[in-house]
Amino acid sequence: MTALSGVIAPSTTPFDARGQIDFEAAAGQIDWLIREGVSGLAVGGSTGEGQTLDAEETRDLVSAATEAAAGRVPVIAGLICDSTREAVRRGRLIADLKPAALQVTPVHYLFRPDDAAMVEHFRTLAGETGQKIIIYNVVPWTYLSPALLLRIMDEVPDVIGVKQSAGDLKLFADLILDAAPGKLIFSAVDALMYSSYCLGAHGSIAAILSAAPGPSVKLWNAVQDGDHATALDLHEKLLRLWNAMMPHDKLPALTKFAQSLQGVPSGLPRQPMPAAGDDEKPAIKAALETLGLA
Repeated sequence: MTALSGVIAPSTTPFDARGQIDFEAAAGQIDWLIREGVSGLAVGGSTGEGQTLDAEETRDLVSAATEAAAGRVPVIAGLICDSTREAVRRGRLIADLKPAALQVTPVHYLFRPDDAAMVEHFRTLAGETGQKIIIYNVVPWTYLSPALLLRIMDEVPDVIGVKQSAGDLKLFADLILDAAPGKLIFSAVDALMYSSYCLGAHGSIAAILSAAPGPSVKLWNAVQDGDHATALDLHEKLLRLWNAMMPHDKLPALTKFAQSLQGVPSGLPRQPMPAAGDDEKPAIKAALETLGLA
């Protein structure tokens, strides 16, 4: 799992006007992300509108991404499910595709399992799929504390890491501080990638990486090289892009718009999410221009 590090871009899922996946466009986007220098890919996550995909679509998307990547970078498969049984079913369905790991949310319906039930959710998933798992800690009402995340990683060895979302850098710092050697902590704190890397993140999996992969890779590399002047400059420019995208509560659609300005096949969001509106586009375009991307 040492290959899972650095900038792991969560690809968007291109849909056509009928709401069907455009696999040709998906493959084109995978190739673009790799050419921009990312060190891994995640498909079917929230940036990829994974909550709208059925099990068979998830398998087909992971298959298309794996074929397009052609072994150049590892591919992580996103599972966003409401039950342990469905997560297991989907994990088994894609097992022969040999993803580098499954990126799995806690169950995200209204009712939160207690801590013991949450541990058993991931224990069952690992045991019955035989795959490595990264916890995608993103669901507000089932948000897992650092203590619980550390417990799950300790009790379920095939849970190899966490993708930590939300804006609380203290929670991220606590995970980095106490995670056992060999466990991977990825940042999804889009606004604070620079800070996350300085705290010791093993990498990142976040929408901003797919909206501006080239500068995101340069930011990661600058921190690894100790070039903090370059890193800070890139942080400020990427933050302006994030500030243009985040307030509108339709991040996949706005990530797709950012990609389209760079000539990337990104398609439409899946209904009911609307496409980027005319009131949202100018700020995104301006931020990309600052980065030299539009």
